[in-house]
Amino acid sequence: MNFSLEDVRNLLLKENLLKEFVSEKGWHLDAPDQFTFRKLSYDSRQVDAETLFFCKGLNFKEDYLTSAVSQGLLYYVAEQPYEQSAVGIIVTDIRKAMAILSMAFYGYPQNDLQVIGYTGTKGKTTAAYFTKAILDYTTANKTALLSTMNTTLDGKTYFKSHLTTPESLDLYRMMAEAVNNGMTHLVMEVSSQAYKTQRVYGLTLDVGIFLNISPDHISPIEHPTFDDYFYCKRQLILNSKQVILNHESDHFDLLKETANVYGIPAIVYGRSTQADYEVKSLNNGTHAFQVINHHGNLAIDTTYTIKLAGDFNQENATSAIIAAALTGASATDAQQGLKEARVPGRMDQLVQKNGAHVYVDYAHNYLSLKTLLEFAKKEHPKGKVIVVLGSPGNKAISRRHDFGKVLSETADIVFLTADDPAFEDPQKIAEEINEAITNPDLDVHYEMDRPTAIKKALAKSTSADSVVIAGKGVDPYQKINGVDVPYEGDYEVVKRLLEE
Repeated sequence: MNFSLEDVRNLLLKENLLKEFVSEKGWHLDAPDQFTFRKLSYDSRQVDAETLFFCKGLNFKEDYLTSAVSQGLLYYVAEQPYEQSAVGIIVTDIRKAMAILSMAFYGYPQNDLQVIGYTGTKGKTTAAYFTKAILDYTTANKTALLSTMNTTLDGKTYFKSHLTTPESLDLYRMMAEAVNNGMTHLVMEVSSQAYKTQRVYGLTLDVGIFLNISPDHISPIEHPTFDDYFYCKRQLILNSKQVILNHESDHFDLLKETANVYGIPAIVYGRSTQADYEVKSLNNGTHAFQVINHHGNLAIDTTYTIKLAGDFNQENATSAIIAAALTGASATDAQQGLKEARVPGRMDQLVQKNGAHVYVDYAHNYLSLKTLLEFAKKEHPKGKVIVVLGSPGNKAISRRHDFGKVLSETADIVFLTADDPAFEDPQKIAEEINEAITNPDLDVHYEMDRPTAIKKALAKSTSADSVVIAGKGVDPYQKINGVDVPYEGDYEVVKRLLEE
């Protein structure tokens, strides 16, 4: 791709991001040379003379730039000049600059896709998979997906995701690849961090969906307060052509007001008759539900069936029905897609030989875990709720207190174990969860080997009980000391143990 230095200058000036060029010729605002870039990178190990290199990240060191220059690098983008032979393109915000330049370099691929974006504290992955399943009927498998766990850029081949929402440079490269693969739609999860760190700066979603909100990712290295977390989440509304809102979400009035103030058309779904589209469980022995049209313009008022249990999954499915309808799907497409949709690691159910039900789910924060455990208690009211749970290291520190609170409210027995401990001691993380437990009757066990913890939990159960394995789903890795260590995945562990 031809991307000139003059293109870079003009784009940065237009966004009021350019401070100056710094070169041996001095400091100036005119491009010092005529030059064409054929590659973008923020990894100093992947540069050459035709690369535009971004000096970004809290852990960026000038040594990285020195290494890049030694490999022939001639131009870099940074928020401050460095004593290097390469020309510095100095900007006011490196992350905004990277987003703006990346989308231009890759030819604004978002303009060739219908982009649907989900945010919320829980349910993003499930709703995203539901939406893709529906659109696959409409588009003949021409829907790409960027989710927390897996990504597909050709509609059918999946690979593991590293971030819920990729860095802007990766995001637009992947979008361009999806376009080249003939994709017409993209369903993506948009995290609060994506807005806080400007990964999606300048991106307008065709449809944005705000599922729900509760405290999460509150820590010194993520969001310092709930207010900051919620504010970042709400940026999805401002950056969408139209939004879909959950009437039952906490702070719904503020979400609706935000859409109104910024003139963003909003469609509301939920269990209330005040919603545009009401969700009503049919309770006929299946996971069927009805969508009732009260104030909407979409012809989606009919019945649907999904494979996943739980009223909350019917609500996730309804958000997907609306989003897909806004981008070309029919109610029949939605019925067919949802009937077959499976979300890996979400509400996978197995039954022990003694009759105890086992639920494997990615539930990994207060709201998702609370919803899951309340479902287990409701489905098996005469038994105990037995939980296997950990919390990740080096992020989302607030979850440890949150998990202690949820376990105190809804669990009977818990096995605290490892869940992506990163550079922390999983035993210490487990002890922090236990410190927040206030129910003296809760039976707490420590077992840092996760498969062993699962085995012990299954052994504790009786026919009336439910066993909830929360956190990793079918994730095939544990993040330990900076390395993705292969792991069976919770579902495979349970399946193996039940067959033994």
